[in-house]
Amino acid sequence: MTASAATLLRTAAELTGYPPEDDRAERAVVMTMGALHEGHASLIQTARAVVGPAGQVVVTVFVNPLQFGESADLDRYPRTLDADLAVAGAAGADVVFAPSVDEVYPGGEPQVRISAGPMGERLEGASRPGHFDGMLTVVAKLLHLTRPDVAFFGQKDAQQLALIRRMVRDLNFPVEIVGVETAREPDGLALSSRNRFLDPHERHTALALSRALFAARDRLAAQQALHARAQTAGATEGRAAGLTRLGEARLAADAQAVARARPDGGPAAVRAAARTILDDAAAEQPPLDLDYLALVDPADFTEIPDDRTDGDAILAIAGRVGATRLIDNIPLTFGAPA
Repeated sequence: MTASAATLLRTAAELTGYPPEDDRAERAVVMTMGALHEGHASLIQTARAVVGPAGQVVVTVFVNPLQFGESADLDRYPRTLDADLAVAGAAGADVVFAPSVDEVYPGGEPQVRISAGPMGERLEGASRPGHFDGMLTVVAKLLHLTRPDVAFFGQKDAQQLALIRRMVRDLNFPVEIVGVETAREPDGLALSSRNRFLDPHERHTALALSRALFAARDRLAAQQALHARAQTAGATEGRAAGLTRLGEARLAADAQAVARARPDGGPAAVRAAARTILDDAAAEQPPLDLDYLALVDPADFTEIPDDRTDGDAILAIAGRVGATRLIDNIPLTFGAPA
């Protein structure tokens, strides 16, 4: 397959008949709203690697009006279909399915929609009421239209990914859902179609999102490393007190830190490490207007308590810089060996 091989299809009828010669090859789908960037390319490349050269990779490009709370946001969303075709083809897509709104919703906005349930009311759902109902409704329709064996979604939209997995499980969709690691710029900023709206000063402030996540991850790793030392050396508060009496303040402080290290790194410490960065960004010009910082269970996006000692988590951030709203997250594991 060459970079020029991506075929543009506009209607459900065209997609149903593609390819006419073989409908048995494994099919992968990557759903997008267009304005494709290297993050989308990574999803497409992963899809191609999974289904192999004999498989089919379909990229959907559809700006879903049900996901936008304000018409201004919908109108502002970038539409770059010609460039999208080039990116998709170069990354390994066979087909770009770019239907019109009338093609996806022929009777107007659907009266029957999929409800995201309680998980859809948290974090992004609280900030954007109805967003996840609209997202799940169009994902369900596109799954029916594209009929994939496997679908790929980015981890950057972690709550979206979790809800899609829940929908597929609860409603028995015959498709495998695969999450792909967040793609980032060299400076750490998560790739997003919205990054193009940031001027240089806003972009500098926006870097606080990824820096806060990395600071939290590093804090967790440091605490777990200290705990491992305590397990090996048998560190105690008594040793720290003895060093203090000998005037060895620096060694005493280190011994005390080792003795008090928790195996999980402490959810409160993880949150605090991230918030320090975010508080500084709130004083920048332009400032970061923080929407939320949340450490949540990836299964249902409920907040993780401070006494959690093990298990997986997602640290999620959302905020606005100027007129641009950005999200980011990072997976963490408490109680992991250092």
